[in-house]
Amino acid sequence: MRRIIFATGNEGKMREIREILADMDVEVISMKEAGISADIDENGETFEENAAIKAKAVAAYTDDIVLADDSGLEIDYLNKEPGVYSARYMGEDTPYEIKNQALLDRLAGVPKEQRTARFVCAIAAALPDGQMLITRETIEGYIGDAPAGANGFGYDPIFYVEEYQCSTAELSEQQKNEISHRGKALRAMKALLHGYGI
Repeated sequence: MRRIIFATGNEGKMREIREILADMDVEVISMKEAGISADIDENGETFEENAAIKAKAVAAYTDDIVLADDSGLEIDYLNKEPGVYSARYMGEDTPYEIKNQALLDRLAGVPKEQRTARFVCAIAAALPDGQMLITRETIEGYIGDAPAGANGFGYDPIFYVEEYQCSTAELSEQQKNEISHRGKALRAMKALLHGYGI
């Protein structure tokens, strides 16, 4: 069976990825499960560049297809911060409760119509023949007044979706996979890979 190695160690992310790619005839494993440990310097200026950097770095260790994503939160009122620095915002080891509260504090008193935001996800696939495929998708929403929900991870508790009138951390896993930036980008990538006979 073919393998796809996903360049992440994040278990929450791997659960989401396996769910979405479940109907492909491939084994989906994390780089950790593949025994690959690479020190990757994500120094790109866009989500696409960072995803490609990660995919390329892990592909150097294997002949399998490597997928990597770079995703983050853009808040319009804060000049699209935290953006590509979402994971590193206020330091990589800072708990998300603290990061989320800091963003809410920076938006204190800002009316809902100016709290527009989006989650962005770019996915890069490094194919064994050296080709690189890239998809990018978003989910639009706004930053709520307070964190809510326990289903998601990262910035999910403060990101609200108009359609459901709740935060992405209050959605079921199935609802979230249907509308999320990562879900949409993964499905777009799945279609591209099908085009290559995968």
